[in-house]
Amino acid sequence: MPIASDADSGPVPEYAAWRKGVAGVLAKARRVDASELPDEPETLLAVSTYDGLTVNPLYTLRDELPEQPLPGGFPFVRGGDATRDVHRGWFVSQRFGGPDGKAVNEDILAALENGVSAIWLGVAERGVPVAELPAAVKGLLFELAPLTLDAGPAAPEAAAQLFSVLDGYTVPDRTGIRVSLGATPLTSLFAGSSALDLDGAVALAQQAVARPETIRAITVCGVAFHNAGASDAQELGAAVAAGLEYLRSLTGAGADIADALGQLEFRFAATDDQFETIAKFRAARRLWSRVAQVCGAAEFGNAPQQAITSPAMMTQRDPWVNMLRTTLAAFGAGVGGADIVTVLPFDDALPAGELGVSKGFTERMARNTQLLLLEESHLGHVQDPSAGSWFVESLTDALAAKAWEFMQEIEAAGGYLEALQAGLLAERIAETRAKRDSDVAHRKTAVTGVNEFPNLGEEPLSDAARVPAPIARYGAAFEALRNRSDVFLNANGARPKALLVPLGPVSENNIRVTFTANLLASGGIESIHPGALALDAIGAAATESGVSVAVLCGADKRYGAEAGAAVDALRAAGVTTVLLAGPEKAVADLTGAQRPDGFLAARMDAVTGLSGLLEKLGA
Repeated sequence: MPIASDADSGPVPEYAAWRKGVAGVLAKARRVDASELPDEPETLLAVSTYDGLTVNPLYTLRDELPEQPLPGGFPFVRGGDATRDVHRGWFVSQRFGGPDGKAVNEDILAALENGVSAIWLGVAERGVPVAELPAAVKGLLFELAPLTLDAGPAAPEAAAQLFSVLDGYTVPDRTGIRVSLGATPLTSLFAGSSALDLDGAVALAQQAVARPETIRAITVCGVAFHNAGASDAQELGAAVAAGLEYLRSLTGAGADIADALGQLEFRFAATDDQFETIAKFRAARRLWSRVAQVCGAAEFGNAPQQAITSPAMMTQRDPWVNMLRTTLAAFGAGVGGADIVTVLPFDDALPAGELGVSKGFTERMARNTQLLLLEESHLGHVQDPSAGSWFVESLTDALAAKAWEFMQEIEAAGGYLEALQAGLLAERIAETRAKRDSDVAHRKTAVTGVNEFPNLGEEPLSDAARVPAPIARYGAAFEALRNRSDVFLNANGARPKALLVPLGPVSENNIRVTFTANLLASGGIESIHPGALALDAIGAAATESGVSVAVLCGADKRYGAEAGAAVDALRAAGVTTVLLAGPEKAVADLTGAQRPDGFLAARMDAVTGLSGLLEKLGA
C-alpha cells in the first residue's frame, strides 16, 4: 500500500497561511481585531532568554543554516570524537570522597560494576586524605574509566600520589589512560573557593605534558559562573576568557600552543532547559575551536567537556522533582555532545540524610538516570542527533555569538584577571541573577514544587538545611519563606493560616481560589477553604477560623456587587488584613474601610507580598 504524500492530502499550508491563523487566535485571545496586531503577529509568541536571544514559535526551511562538518572535524560543533563507541555513548560519572580510602575504593568498584564509567574523586579537604589516594584507586582499570581529581590546593600532592600509582600500572597503550588533575585556580578565584594558584597549575601542567598518559592538568570550570547566576552565554564567555588566560600563562612558561591546548578541559552546567543545554555544549566547542584556530592550532581545538547537572536548579522543597530536572539536564548534555556527564543526587541541595533515605539510594537514582537514557532510550547510538534542527542550529549560532561578545568585553577590560579584579564579571552576572530572581519572584518563571504547586504537607526542614548556601539557587527566595513557616510550625504546632472567602458559585470563584491557595502555599501559608459563602455567612466563617488575614476570591463582576459588603463583614469579625484576588481596578469604586488592604495578582512580586503576610501572621 503506497504511503500518502503531501500531494495526496492537499497542499502544505504556506507560512503566510500559518501567520494568518496565528493572528486569528491571538486576536480572539486578546479580544481585539486582527488588524490591531503587528504585521508579524508571531513575534508576540516569541520569548527571550537571559542572554537576550529570541526563541521563535516556529522554525522553517527559511532558518536553515549550512551543514556543519562531521564529528571530529573543526570546528567540532557536532562533537570531538569521530569514532566514539556508539554502544557506550558518553561516560557516566559519579563523585566519590570520604575519610577512608579503602571504603571509597569499595564504593568506586561497586559503582563501576553497576554502570558508572568515569570517576570524579575528591581528595584532601574535598575527600580522601592525600596519603590514601592509592588505596582509593586500587584495582581501577585506568584505560577504561577516565579519572578526574578534585584536590583543591593539594592538587600537586594528589598528582604525585597518582603518578606513583600509574608508574606501576602496566598497559600496552598508555595514551588510552585519561586523567584530569582538576586544577581550577582562575574559576575558583571567582567563586572564592580554595584552589591551587595559577603558577602551581602551570607547573602541574608541565609535569602532565611530560607524562606518557593523556593527562590534562587544568579544568576551566564554567559551573562557578553558573552557580553565581550567570546566563549560558556568560558562562561560556567567561570560561573561554579564563581559558585564554591559561593559554597565555602556559605558553609564557615555555609550552608550545599544542601542549598548552592539550592541558585544558571544560566543565559546564546542564539545566532542565534541554534545548539551551544542547546548544550550550555545541556552542562551547565552536568557541574554543575558534580560539585554537586563531592561535594557529585549529586541529587541537577539541577540548574535552564535562557536564554536571546544575546545582542552581536543584530545590530543597519537593526535592523528588529534582529527579525530573536532572533527567532533562542529562538528556541535554548527552545530546549536546558532552564527553562525561555527572548527575547530582536529587537531594544534593539538602544535608546528607535529611530525607531519611540512604546515600546509596540517591546515588543509584542519579546513576540510573543516565543508564536509562543510554541503555533504554539509546541516546548514545547517534552522534549529535539534533544536527540539522532549524531551532537547535539557530540557537547554537546565536549563543556562540553572544558568548564571544561577552568574552571580547572581558578581553577589552584587560583579560580575565583584570576583569575579575575590576568587578566586571561579578557585575554582569549579578545583573542576570537579579533578572532571574525577579522572574521567579513574579512567577513568570516556574519552579515546580516551590513557587508553583507547592506541597505544604512536607516535613519541616532541619536547622542545618535552612542555612543559606553560596549557590544562587533559583527557588531560594521562596524556600526562605517556607523556612519561616517551618519555624512557626515548630513553635506553634500549626502553619500560618489565611481564610479564603469565595464569592458566588464555584464556576465563578474556582480559578481564583485555586490561584490564591497555590500562591499562599508557596510562602508557607495554609489556606482555610470553607466553600462558597453567602454574604451573611462570611462573618461567622471568619470568627470560626480565628485568622487575621482573609482573601476574597471571585469574578470581577461579583466583586463590583459584593466586595464592599464582604470587607465590612470581615472587619466586623476581627480580620485585620483583607486582600482581594485580582486586579485593583476590579474594586476601583470602593473607598475607606470597604477598600481591601491589598491585591493578589498573577504577576505580583510574590516574594515581597508573601513576606509581608508572614510578618502579619507572626512568622
